[in-house]
Amino acid sequence: MAKIQRIAPCLWFDHQAEEAAKFYVGIFKKSKIVAISRYSKAGYEIHRRPEGSVMVVAFELEGQPFTALNGGPIFKFNEAVSLQVYCETQDEIDYYWQRLSKGGDPKAQQCGWLKDKYGLSWQVVPAGMDKMLKDHKSAKAERVMAAVMQMKKFDLAALERAAKG
Repeated sequence: MAKIQRIAPCLWFDHQAEEAAKFYVGIFKKSKIVAISRYSKAGYEIHRRPEGSVMVVAFELEGQPFTALNGGPIFKFNEAVSLQVYCETQDEIDYYWQRLSKGGDPKAQQCGWLKDKYGLSWQVVPAGMDKMLKDHKSAKAERVMAAVMQMKKFDLAALERAAKG
């Protein structure tokens, strides 16, 4: 019997759950749609979704399970929750930034954050960022933070230069 992931994000969409899951699976390697559940007649008076329309899409990104729910227009994504993508190289940063931000809100881009076309916030960050900012009182962390505050998409070389002084 396969082990169940104890904690997995559930993303609430109006009606784009399947489209969004396919979008994300197309970006991340080692990713897949696992299952699609559909609304039945039961509960129509509450969910108001046509019978047979997509209710839930279970999918995995890099082995991390997610659920996308078509729950209607009641709730919207906001910046209080974001998904972080840790990148080892500038090529990875560029790859994820370009693909995740396509069709998103360019005004919502700052300090490695972006908003995708579904309104979901992402942080595309260097994997070693925590080490660069570890000692908040150090001159190194001050220089790195000053550089971060000037960036939309992270420039790994510029951050490394700031860290070295």
